[in-house]
Amino acid sequence: MPEVLKCADIVVRRGARHLVDHVDWVVNEGERWVILGPNGAGKTTLMLVCSGRMFPTSGLVELLGERLGKTDMAELKPLIGWASSAMMNDIPPSERVGDVVLTGAYSVTGRWREEYESTDVVRAAKLMFAWGLSHLARRTFGTLSEGERKRTCIARALMSNPELLLLDEPGAGLDLGGREDLVSRMSELALDSSEPTQILITHHVEEIPAGFTHALLMRDGKVVAQGAIADVITGPWLSATFGLPIKVSRDGERFLAMRDA
Repeated sequence: MPEVLKCADIVVRRGARHLVDHVDWVVNEGERWVILGPNGAGKTTLMLVCSGRMFPTSGLVELLGERLGKTDMAELKPLIGWASSAMMNDIPPSERVGDVVLTGAYSVTGRWREEYESTDVVRAAKLMFAWGLSHLARRTFGTLSEGERKRTCIARALMSNPELLLLDEPGAGLDLGGREDLVSRMSELALDSSEPTQILITHHVEEIPAGFTHALLMRDGKVVAQGAIADVITGPWLSATFGLPIKVSRDGERFLAMRDA
């Protein structure tokens, strides 16, 4: 199976602190990975490196067959879908939802003088329908609820038909209904074999969609465990990751974790 992402002994150091500490990791085509760990574990820093938005202090990163630092990221960028809370802050509040999604075809924020083909417009419409946004197409981004903004950003990230989709805490700040709606839509995406390889960051096992195949656990910049999701999302491994006793239960492909008394 072709490698989509390879991290070999990567380190991200700021001063004396290692934000990412000698991480080895391979993501193959078609896999769906979830990254979990406490605040400050290095999850988002690792994702920034894996998206080409940050260079490691040392180590090797190969992204879609290209070595980071040896390739033109302008060419790779459209092949990597990215959705995060930080990215949402870059979207002009006055931008219409339809344009937020459409401009994802060129990985730009804000509609300027780009020329879009009819196929782009059709794809944007299909993505907005799939993510429950069709009725919001003429609304401005700044008027949306948190859940609507998160779904808009995911639809936008898919607009360029990427080979790798990176989702940084899409469930953060959502109420129960918003979270479950999002997880349901993400499950449909994960279970569709025609969709891109996916990597999801979350703090909560309850937010892992059905269809995810692998998990990476991090603590203090280091990898605690990685592998098939059923082998990694367990009480002992989560206890080691979060530093307190945790028990894990499962209902179908959904997980539940709580402190083990």
